[in-house]
Amino acid sequence: MSDQSPSRDKGHYLALVLAFILVMVGLINTMPEIPGLQDLARDLTGRPFFRVSGFPPEFFYPPIFLVMMVIVALDASVYRALKKDRPHLAWLGLLLDAGLILAAFLAALGFLVEIDSFCLIDQITGERARLIQEASERSAGLIPGISFEAEVPSCQARFGIWIIPLLFTIISLFFLYNVRVWGLPLVMVATVVVVYTVGTALLWMFDLSDNNFLLTKLGADGGDARAAAIQKATNVFITPDGFMGRFMDIVVNQVFPYVILGALFGTSAGGTSLIKLAVRATRRLRGGPAHAAIVSSAMFGTITGGPVTNVLSTGRLTIPMMRRNGFSPQFAGGVEAAASSGGQIMPPVMGVAAFVLVALTAVPYTKVITAAFLPAMFFFFSIFLAVVFQARRENVKAMREIPGDLIMSRQDWLNLIIIFAPIFTILSLLLGNKDVISSGFVASVLPAFVTQTLVNATGDAVSAGWWAVAVLVPLLFLDPETRAKPSKILLSLADGGILVSRLFLLLFAVSIISAFLNESGLTGELTRAITTWLEQAQVLSLFGFDIKIVGGVYLMLALTCAMGCAILLGMGMPTVPAYVNVALLLGPLLANLGVSFFTAHMFVFYFAVASAITPPVAIAAFAAASITRTEPMRTGLAAVRIGIVMFTIPFVFAWYPELLLIEEAVTITNDQGQRALIDGYSGSVDWPSLSALGLRIAVALYLMASALAKFDKVAMNILEVALRLLAAVLILWKSAMIMWIGLALALMLILGHYLLPLRGDRAA
Repeated sequence: MSDQSPSRDKGHYLALVLAFILVMVGLINTMPEIPGLQDLARDLTGRPFFRVSGFPPEFFYPPIFLVMMVIVALDASVYRALKKDRPHLAWLGLLLDAGLILAAFLAALGFLVEIDSFCLIDQITGERARLIQEASERSAGLIPGISFEAEVPSCQARFGIWIIPLLFTIISLFFLYNVRVWGLPLVMVATVVVVYTVGTALLWMFDLSDNNFLLTKLGADGGDARAAAIQKATNVFITPDGFMGRFMDIVVNQVFPYVILGALFGTSAGGTSLIKLAVRATRRLRGGPAHAAIVSSAMFGTITGGPVTNVLSTGRLTIPMMRRNGFSPQFAGGVEAAASSGGQIMPPVMGVAAFVLVALTAVPYTKVITAAFLPAMFFFFSIFLAVVFQARRENVKAMREIPGDLIMSRQDWLNLIIIFAPIFTILSLLLGNKDVISSGFVASVLPAFVTQTLVNATGDAVSAGWWAVAVLVPLLFLDPETRAKPSKILLSLADGGILVSRLFLLLFAVSIISAFLNESGLTGELTRAITTWLEQAQVLSLFGFDIKIVGGVYLMLALTCAMGCAILLGMGMPTVPAYVNVALLLGPLLANLGVSFFTAHMFVFYFAVASAITPPVAIAAFAAASITRTEPMRTGLAAVRIGIVMFTIPFVFAWYPELLLIEEAVTITNDQGQRALIDGYSGSVDWPSLSALGLRIAVALYLMASALAKFDKVAMNILEVALRLLAAVLILWKSAMIMWIGLALALMLILGHYLLPLRGDRAA
């Protein structure tokens, strides 16, 4: 033991040091525009194009990529694990750790060699300078007296055929560490995609099949298999779908401050104080502790963005609190798992997956959080109702008197500033108006320097997150424990760097899926095949009934298919890969069937979030079960019952995209390839109609929550449960006549339940 601890500690210590450096560099890179700072830096360095932040990708991505993978190799070291458990195989672990670092170095080198904006080998040989000089001379002679910017010459010296074995060596080593850090499911999906892409390429090369699903886009490159294969492998290094493309951009340029913010929140004292405040506010409600868990998990989860992290943070206090008040352990775990998962759909932050949604849809972040607002409110309202009916069923009494360990102290009130000040900063900057700030009251009371800084940050999600971190760090010293041990902040920042590195490792696998799907052409073929089948199919047989496949039935089939795929592919995965996998496969299909591109992505996004509470691999529910010490599957089923609206709300906003409040949700691409509004929509919010729809949804949620609890004022029999579920569906139907039938049925069921005196035939 004494022999192993120093080695393990040194490796982990080095990982923390590198992670802290990564955080500092990353925060500098994402630093908002501060008036005069760039000019000052250029004056001091004497370089006219020097940048303090927003570093050019071709210079910034390769070293950051390498540093992140060194951190992963040190943090998730196979050598350290084998030295402890199987010392005779420690040499193999050392070889794998070194292999990962070497693979990362070669990947960074390959990017620099192959990308036309850098061309490393040409730079070294001088060929690059010669080609640029020749291009400048050619452009200068086009029109006398006028100079044009010279074109960027292509790289002359490349890896050639060696790019292919290099690529697959890198993929193999990175997948191995993905299994170690994130588990097997994601790597299984990525491996299937890679094997499919390579397999279809080989089938094309040897002309073994003409099946559309076994063909490849390589065939469109003129028939030169060698050149096509080299080009496609090179694409994985340098194109936006590659591992230093948009997913690298998401990690280092967009989500970086929010990951650090979540890491700082996770170790702050504000989380416990937030729970105490929620208990204080809900103590007079019968489901008080459970309602407190919902409120605290929603607010804490929107910052951390990770359901498992949220469960293990807030759940350690809220789950015992719910059990102490009379709730069953399965229900307590289910509430915490469902509410913690809902943190990912709760504005203003929503976690990493929301930034991926922004990148894939090209919709501004402020519009994404606007679109997420109403569905999130309905989701948490439904959990609130589930708790109300379960409290009635289990005869849970209101807490009224707050237990001594949950009473708010003066320090707790101070700790709440740690939570609310950064959230207020984010909301103020995201929802603020540049014109109002630059010419309003703020400009009249603040110095011009400060006002311009606020104007630069307003409306920008990355700047909002950066300033939230800047606000949070000094506020952490409100906690006496932090003041006594300031190194806690440094450790939290380093933990944030390790989390960023692990996140990029995860997104590496996602980028491989994206790149190989793009090169295989599977997405387009799948969309064409399903669309063609839907056009040719006329009748769907269900439970002995024949349903004509017309109009909305097409859409319902596609939505159901997307739901199944998102849940299936999301088993055991974090939300990001679960969302991206299905969005890449089925997003184009949904958009082809009359749903806007943004709505299609929101639909898939919701089910990717829901996969965290969906058995048989419900990771958030299993995390809650580790606290309740109950059977994980029962906790998972309880979480599904409580969070069932997460499975139904996406269908509602697919049918009623006005719920998303933004024009992109009601905008589609017509047959001429032009952007057009969906029939019946003007692009602006019709508030009276939206309010009426909101009331219908509230009634439907009431019916669903009570039916699933089998309890309202008293217990319900199976017939009433079935009728309530039917009424909930009818109320949300697009047809006005069916909707009114549903409302009438709901009214009769609720009045009958509360007014009929005879209850003897009702089963609990």
